[in-house]
Amino acid sequence: MTRYKIIFILFCFYSSNLFSQGFPWERPLKMAWSTDGITFNTPVIFQDSSGVPSVVKWKGDTLVCAFQWFRAPMGSLTWDKVAVKFSYDNGISWTQPVPIVMNIPPGYQRPFDPTLVVLNSDSLRIYFSSSDGMPMGGLDSTVNTYSAVSADGINYTFESGARVDEISNRVIDPAVIYFNNGVHYLSPIGSPQQGAYHYISPDGINFTKVQDIPSDAQHNWTGNYMLNDSSELRFYGSGQTIWYKSTPNGGTWTAYSNTNLQGGDPAVVRTDVNAYLAIYVGNPNPTGVEDIESAASEIQIFPNPFSSGFMIHLKCDPGEKISIRVLDLQGRAIYSIEEINSDTQAERWINMESVSPGIYFLEVLKGGRHFINKLTKD
Repeated sequence: MTRYKIIFILFCFYSSNLFSQGFPWERPLKMAWSTDGITFNTPVIFQDSSGVPSVVKWKGDTLVCAFQWFRAPMGSLTWDKVAVKFSYDNGISWTQPVPIVMNIPPGYQRPFDPTLVVLNSDSLRIYFSSSDGMPMGGLDSTVNTYSAVSADGINYTFESGARVDEISNRVIDPAVIYFNNGVHYLSPIGSPQQGAYHYISPDGINFTKVQDIPSDAQHNWTGNYMLNDSSELRFYGSGQTIWYKSTPNGGTWTAYSNTNLQGGDPAVVRTDVNAYLAIYVGNPNPTGVEDIESAASEIQIFPNPFSSGFMIHLKCDPGEKISIRVLDLQGRAIYSIEEINSDTQAERWINMESVSPGIYFLEVLKGGRHFINKLTKD
């Protein structure tokens, strides 16, 4: 597991009810099979340190799964990138993940929350969240749903303009599918009880808003559509257990039905008459990162929140190498120092007068141990 924890990515991948469940890179994607889409067998690991899966069937027995990948080290080609895996035997075996390539315009926020839709036997369309510029905190009403097309599932051509733009709210975690001669789109509005936005389109490019999809506090519409057959569209969502609802038209829904899976953000595909494959976010993996609050005897920070700067007090061994970094919301190091400590105690004043108020992260590496803590500048 990675030692980096950046609060910005948290906002982009988890709505308020999932926020307390941990960081996305602490969790693997899991995979399970079912004969009815309700009762699944024992899950196995699909991909480590990943989230936000979407899976489609393409070209016969080929499956394509897109997801957000957090393979360390931070800043590498595999950190916080949309990646894809392929299966050429209906999901029995899978290729290694490959980050997608996209000509997204300069200045746009990196793509996140990928959703795949099959256009035809020769191409795929990927819908994703992004923004023209980087909003404060990572999310605001400038975050829209965009799209790109690909002939191979890896190299994508950006399609100009936003597909869905809610003027007064961000739209994230989109779910998109072709059903009943049209394209259906939904995105969770906010808290679970707020339900989801619902848009329809004749071509997958120009969308029209229709009535919102209602919900309650126990069922979060963060997940994916699944075509069960020509007359039944399902949506699999998140809650205490993974659930689904069915609709014959995209607007009128049956009651909630629970599966036996525990996790979040599910993607389900029907690969055969009696074969359903679910890929979803599983429980957190153990992590080697230690929060500074749990190691107060070794590291102290004060004040926090701070105004002009803060003091770090370290307990360490003589000759122990110490590395200190302060990261901004985009993961950029705005302060960095490495040195060999010569005593059992070390104090460092970190001057933050020149940075804007907001949230930052402090990373301390010492003696082979990693400590991360959130900082707040008033």
